[in-house]
Amino acid sequence: MNTIWANRSHLHDDLTTVGGLREFLGVPADEADLEAFLELRQALRDLAAVVTEDTREIAQGRDLERAVVAVNRAARSARLWPQLTVRDGEFLRHNESEGSLADRERAAIAAEAVELFTGEDRVLLRACHAPGCVLYFVKDHPRREWCSPSCGNRVRAARHYRRNRG
Repeated sequence: MNTIWANRSHLHDDLTTVGGLREFLGVPADEADLEAFLELRQALRDLAAVVTEDTREIAQGRDLERAVVAVNRAARSARLWPQLTVRDGEFLRHNESEGSLADRERAAIAAEAVELFTGEDRVLLRACHAPGCVLYFVKDHPRREWCSPSCGNRVRAARHYRRNRG
């Protein structure tokens, strides 16, 4: 979800090119993979916006039905099954899969998203409401309110400026 991010100057998108997707995944990818990942990313952001009741402008126009269909399509894009191996007398589990490496990565991300949105941690998912931020994060500490220390600093600086400007 957070391959879209913002800094002080503007919004950034790490997945605008096939090369960007290859760099993000670390596996070969093509134009069709990029389109599939963009669809999955938008679906995940739409679902996160629903779960967090996100009111930020970037979260508007979400389509819950389309998002669910996209996540399910991605999750089944590469069937995965456990396999047993033995190494040095120790039983080990590894997963086998069909499909391209990019399909496997997309399916794995979608499966993790299903776990996040249906599991106990979904209540910890938050939208970062720092000025200009577009990220989501899991609140892993009771006092955490921002996606990163820099967002927290921006909020504190803005609050200080409002109090002292005049």
